[in-house]
Amino acid sequence: MWTMTQSPLVAPDKPTDITIHFEKGIPVKLVTPEKTYTESVELFVALNKLGHMHGIGRIDIVENRFIGLKSRGCYDSPAMTVLRLAHLDLEGLVMDTAVRNLRDQFVSHNWSYQLYNGMYFSPEREFVENSLLFSQRRVNGEVRLSLYKGNAYVLGRSSETEKLYSEEEASMDTLDNFSPMDTTGFIAIQSIRLKKYGLQKQEEGANLSRV
Repeated sequence: MWTMTQSPLVAPDKPTDITIHFEKGIPVKLVTPEKTYTESVELFVALNKLGHMHGIGRIDIVENRFIGLKSRGCYDSPAMTVLRLAHLDLEGLVMDTAVRNLRDQFVSHNWSYQLYNGMYFSPEREFVENSLLFSQRRVNGEVRLSLYKGNAYVLGRSSETEKLYSEEEASMDTLDNFSPMDTTGFIAIQSIRLKKYGLQKQEEGANLSRV
């Protein structure tokens, strides 16, 4: 049944560490212990071989078909499994929070649904995909991973061009760019709507002390 992967039970006892580089969300370079790949097809084939060796990428699911029937599907896709993990991890570093939330809420599922149901050449696919491409403009960087016994583990990520993440600014140990005192005003503003909602609930007889 499995044609692209071997069982994790017989996978090597030694992990393989790799690095994947992305530009605008597209994998452009794969660095392995043996070789570096920059051509897209070669990169994908190499990841398939590595994933096969380590037993990565098997899924066994029950799907909802377009006609309404349910069917069991067993798939193995080593390269896509590793790329998806690396891509999502890099997005967490470089992608704007609000844009990512909107993408996940409105774009990802619709785009996948359109492709799954054979609607690639539809105007709605073009509409959704333009939003998807916009969301990927700043997904630039690299992700380091370890492949081992049926799983891919993220070891680290970095970006030379995107500056949304700052360890210093996110730390409560420094007051240069962000002070914990700033949260007082933020919480006060955020609570205005909730206080008014609470007063309305009290007027309706609700016991707000109940958890």
